[in-house]
Amino acid sequence: MKTIDRDLANISEQAMTAILNEHLELVKHFDFEELRNLIAPITNAGSIFLIGMGRSGLMMQAAAMRLMHLGFDAYVVGETTTPAIQEGDLLIAGSGSGTTATVIRAAETAKEVGANVISFTTDKTSELAALSTYVVHIPAAQKQAHDNTVSDQYAGSLFEQALLLFFDALIQTLWSIDGSSAEELYKRHSNLE
Repeated sequence: MKTIDRDLANISEQAMTAILNEHLELVKHFDFEELRNLIAPITNAGSIFLIGMGRSGLMMQAAAMRLMHLGFDAYVVGETTTPAIQEGDLLIAGSGSGTTATVIRAAETAKEVGANVISFTTDKTSELAALSTYVVHIPAAQKQAHDNTVSDQYAGSLFEQALLLFFDALIQTLWSIDGSSAEELYKRHSNLE
């Protein structure tokens, strides 16, 4: 049994190393100017709405929380307390394929009312990208890609992980501009746990 446990530990270590190496390679092909371009629309937005479906949606929920901690009025699309999007607001959408129907409809609505749209996607020629004011291209594999040329991970795992990491890099940038202390941000942390 100890040999099996040791083998599993080795496999896990190899998997973690492979995942980290995929991210290091992805960073080499990422245009950080695209993140810089998001500072003004985020800081000038009235309210900020975030949307993504499935696992991408979970990453967007984390992003919404990070924005809230920085003091932005951030909402997750689909939650019961999310208000209507209006002119001057911002929709941030995460979709690896850029073709997710619910996300496309939200982007269309945002544009119709005069809100800006930011998309994080693997396909800068997608329908979502075309609807977006700003596009952040994450050069990761889409969930439909099974050829392992970009990632050995299942489905869109690399995209979803990168979505969280790049958004956290954006949050760190916004925080450095804001200059608030960690104690100030912590005051906005949930205290109903």
